[in-house]
Amino acid sequence: MTYLLALDQGTSSSRSIVFNQRGQVVAQAQQELTQIYPQPGWVEHDPLEIWRTQLATAREALAKAGIAASDVRALGITNQRETTVVWHRTTGLPIHNAIVWQDRRAEPTCVELRERGLAASIQAKTGLLVDAYFSGTKLKWILDQVPGARQQAEAGELAFGTIDSWLIWQLTHGAVHSTDVSNASRTMLFNVHSNQWDTELLQALDIPAALLPGVRLSSALYGEVSADLLGAAIPIGGVAGDQQSALFGQACFTPGMVKNTYGTGCFMLMHTGHHFQTSANGLITSSAAQTTVQPEFALEGSVFVGGAVVQWLRDGLHAIPSSADVQALAESVPDAGGVMVVPAFTGLGAPYWKPDARGAIMGLSRGSTLAHIARAALESIAFQSAALLQAMSRDAVQAGGLAVAELRVDGGACVNDLLMQFQADLLGIPVLRPAVIETTALGTAYLAGLSTGVFQGTDELGSLWQVERRFEPTFPPSRAAELMARWEHAVRQTVLPPEH
Repeated sequence: MTYLLALDQGTSSSRSIVFNQRGQVVAQAQQELTQIYPQPGWVEHDPLEIWRTQLATAREALAKAGIAASDVRALGITNQRETTVVWHRTTGLPIHNAIVWQDRRAEPTCVELRERGLAASIQAKTGLLVDAYFSGTKLKWILDQVPGARQQAEAGELAFGTIDSWLIWQLTHGAVHSTDVSNASRTMLFNVHSNQWDTELLQALDIPAALLPGVRLSSALYGEVSADLLGAAIPIGGVAGDQQSALFGQACFTPGMVKNTYGTGCFMLMHTGHHFQTSANGLITSSAAQTTVQPEFALEGSVFVGGAVVQWLRDGLHAIPSSADVQALAESVPDAGGVMVVPAFTGLGAPYWKPDARGAIMGLSRGSTLAHIARAALESIAFQSAALLQAMSRDAVQAGGLAVAELRVDGGACVNDLLMQFQADLLGIPVLRPAVIETTALGTAYLAGLSTGVFQGTDELGSLWQVERRFEPTFPPSRAAELMARWEHAVRQTVLPPEH
């Protein structure tokens, strides 16, 4: 039997999964990650904790599988995107905590870029909207705020990376400083047409090119894991940002196929093939995971707070003892009783892009209970995702494409049958949950398997994809439209007037 090891470094945890060559999970291990909130709107991780937990879970997954590192044909890495690390090239130590993708501290830089009239050219080159979400402005903040950082960067003493680059550096003991096109495309520094770092964008943000990693295909040989770490040298054969990796793991290889990942946030991607399309509906364009030199693209919408709203119910409201209890609480009432929760804890992402929005609970009555709020919180995940797919469908139609026929789903929250059924009801199309929902990790295992000859091509990978459950819509279109109108009304209430 051939084995592949996927490192899945996410926002809330580090995980490692061993797959066999049929794409089935053999063993996995997971450790939660400490969330650091220095002030409102700021989110950080300790890069050394990321490395320690990722290495520990890799060792544990191999032990659980009962295999040695020498039994693993290749290793793939998938990661939370945009999260930004800067470290010393000599010591390998970070100069600041990692600034997480959710962090909003770079918004003043974004305002400045917009005021300089750079938004249109940045979108044309990168496919991205100017937003503090992306890595480039986070990197600028570190260079500007950490004493001596800019001078060290200009002298070539520092390295920048998203989490994939940080892990590759650690796994190879500093021998390799690389990223892949899908992660690079989320930095706001990368020209997705030429697949190269863009000199003008670097100048606009005053970022020295010496900081940057080399960029490779998502399915390529990056180097080898040092033998002392896991017990044998393993080729690193696949790297992709988590959402592009999930698109690949869902076998969405052809234009018009769509997947939605229900994790800490929700991330919906539509494969658009070789066609680069600028969204007219608040979405962004990213490089898809690439196996060949010809660029491939995906339209994407990001919900900042998806499954994280369940963590808030657990830790903030103490409504449930564990996240797994949310479905039972939500099902204890027949509906949300008119309650709407808009979880804009760190602003609203696509298709709204309202960084100043804040969370709200609306429609409360004397009869409202925690169960109604829990159900409305769950439904908020589906409402936000439905707004994304509506925007995506408009883009597809405007580009002369086909209407979306189905939605493939994955991520931790997709196991919630209540949520998936409500999602199908809102969208009016089938929602398909695959047999293997660990598609983020599976995607990078597939990429690693392709580069090392385990798999021969995407046709073979497509044949491995199997549906576990299909959720058919039950609402009449008028009911779904009425609910979406109520949701959009609630969203409009979340932007507070400025304080005086």
